[in-house]
Amino acid sequence: MSRKRLVALAGGVGAARFLDGLTRVVAPELIFIIGNTADDAEIHGLHVSPDLDTVTYTLAGLSDPKRGWGIHGDSFACLEALGRLTKDTWFQLGDRDLATHLYRTERLRQGAKLSDVTAEISAALGVSPQIVPMSDDRVRTRICTPAGELEFQTYFVKRRARDTVVSVRFDGASDARPARGVIEAIAEAEGVILCPSNPFISIGPILAVRGVREALQRKKDRVIAISPIVGGRALKGPAAHMMHSMLLRSSAAEVARLYMDFVGIFVLDEADRKQAAQVEALGIRPVVTDTVMHGLRERKSLARVIVRELGIEA
Repeated sequence: MSRKRLVALAGGVGAARFLDGLTRVVAPELIFIIGNTADDAEIHGLHVSPDLDTVTYTLAGLSDPKRGWGIHGDSFACLEALGRLTKDTWFQLGDRDLATHLYRTERLRQGAKLSDVTAEISAALGVSPQIVPMSDDRVRTRICTPAGELEFQTYFVKRRARDTVVSVRFDGASDARPARGVIEAIAEAEGVILCPSNPFISIGPILAVRGVREALQRKKDRVIAISPIVGGRALKGPAAHMMHSMLLRSSAAEVARLYMDFVGIFVLDEADRKQAAQVEALGIRPVVTDTVMHGLRERKSLARVIVRELGIEA
């Protein structure tokens, strides 16, 4: 393939699993990953970047395969000790995971940019793809419910995504600038991939950063999205529940509609084959294949479909 990079817009677990397959099909150093940072949070005084860390740990071979997040085999002695001092331990941070957050927090306090710290952590863990936060500026997801707004991690982790979601907004996004290299990477990419991530809370924040959606619109024919909805359900996370509560159909075709202004190719699971005509009616070329990633074989198979549909030689 050419030396131009593949660019991937990534949320958390679903994106990480797909990217694990992609890095085994395409040379990892040719992949540029734009990570969501709108669900970053201050936890016990530490700057935690859940989506960036999930992708990084997965590509480093460190992630917990069952949970999809955190470090495999991690202990929680620090959290247990903290629990004797306070009941506010609902956000699970493992002992080895804490090292990442301690390092990130210290470097940010020293004046380093989040993109630089992310690169340092990736290099230390031996991760070859370039992982870049969507912005070095602060953007935070706010979940709007009938009872008022919730900070994202309060909604997602503490309250287990049970609240009815009326809408989602991204505090700070209108003033946020893309991190260094983001717009250029999209412009120069041979293909751009929207990983199978929640369209509202994983992909949505990236699109809200100034200039990103417009950059994708200019590349529409080379932008491919993988549906995170299969058979009306989200395989991971609250996407389907959010769609229902926002009075949207929980379907792959509905996700395609959300992306129709900048996506040229949309990948649906075999379970949703009948929706291909709806996708095509949006002016998007549908591709039907198996998208459920039970293991490494399925991750690699899906990645091969993606690079083939982009016309890239793997």
